[in-house]
Amino acid sequence: MSKPLEGVLVLEFCQFLAGPSAGLKLADLGARVIKIERPKGGDACRQLAIKNLFLEDDSLLFHTINRNKESYAADLKNPEDLSKLKKLIAKADIMTHNFRPGVMEKIGLDYENVKALNPQIIYGMVTGYGTKGPWKNKPGQDLLVQSVSGLTYLSGADVDGPVPFGLSVSDIMCGNHLAQGLMAGLIKRARTQKSVLVEVSLLESILDVQFEVLTTYLNDGGKLPERSSARGSAHAYLSAPYGMYETKNGYLALAMGNLESISSLMACNIADLYKHTNAAFDNRDQLILRFAETFKTENTAYWLNILEPNGIWCAEVLNYQQATELKAYKALDIEQQIDLGNGKSMKTTASPIRLNGNKLTSPKPAPKLGFNNQEISQEFGIN
Repeated sequence: MSKPLEGVLVLEFCQFLAGPSAGLKLADLGARVIKIERPKGGDACRQLAIKNLFLEDDSLLFHTINRNKESYAADLKNPEDLSKLKKLIAKADIMTHNFRPGVMEKIGLDYENVKALNPQIIYGMVTGYGTKGPWKNKPGQDLLVQSVSGLTYLSGADVDGPVPFGLSVSDIMCGNHLAQGLMAGLIKRARTQKSVLVEVSLLESILDVQFEVLTTYLNDGGKLPERSSARGSAHAYLSAPYGMYETKNGYLALAMGNLESISSLMACNIADLYKHTNAAFDNRDQLILRFAETFKTENTAYWLNILEPNGIWCAEVLNYQQATELKAYKALDIEQQIDLGNGKSMKTTASPIRLNGNKLTSPKPAPKLGFNNQEISQEFGIN
């Protein structure tokens, strides 16, 4: 299957998660992505492990984010290596980096200098907090960005204190935003034949993720979100019954719905708490607790069989082991096998995008450091 970004050459001067995850999205869509790495050590993510899991010399995390790419090792402080890279940049379509502001200026690979080398380059930059302002030189790290964005006061109960999101959500969303910006840049370049500068920051990305609730805060007289005192409430701004409830043998999630219908189906009397529609939020905590008492009396399957056939939005709460065994999960073909060579392989997820009914997959593994130096040098004449 022909992929939409085939023929697009991307040079990735990025480490860790945000920039490389954008490169992964582009590679899945057919772009040729070459990681530019330090000769010693390479991308620091090669040694950044989750649960201390490694595949040979590199972390499983590195393999996850950098599959389907090539590696070219070069020392940006070495004039000879830098000269070779400039020749490569002159032939690229996209270049990305996540150095702190000022670093690329020092070595002459900032946007203005790169644009002089390649007037049609799409130049992508990832920063922690933007290129201006008092925090421009702060290093961007996901948990720290979550912490200063307000995100950690949306989950959990009001007695919990701040609750961080259990993923590198700032990095992942910033990578998505960078990929969107780069592809928009390609479209604009096709019309104008001119270069485009694309800038994203971790803080802006995580704020954008919160656009619904942040807009609510900005237009609600500056009132802070009030998390429920009831365990299981799933949204600081939504009324009952929205949340997760313990049953006799597990948990059930209940989304928005007509409280009178739900309470009738469950034989749960809420007449004293729900006398008008505003009470769904005004008495949110008491209503959630009332429902919680009833849910505990029966198994999850019992409640699903009562609620789902009557159009109530609900679902069993599953762990990874249960979720990956679902027929619905298997029907999505979300897993793919990566060939590591020497008879070894790894399972990972595939792109969630389908084009003309086809999944975007590739068995190509993450590259070993500098693995493609020779072939890239010969192909582009940069020996």
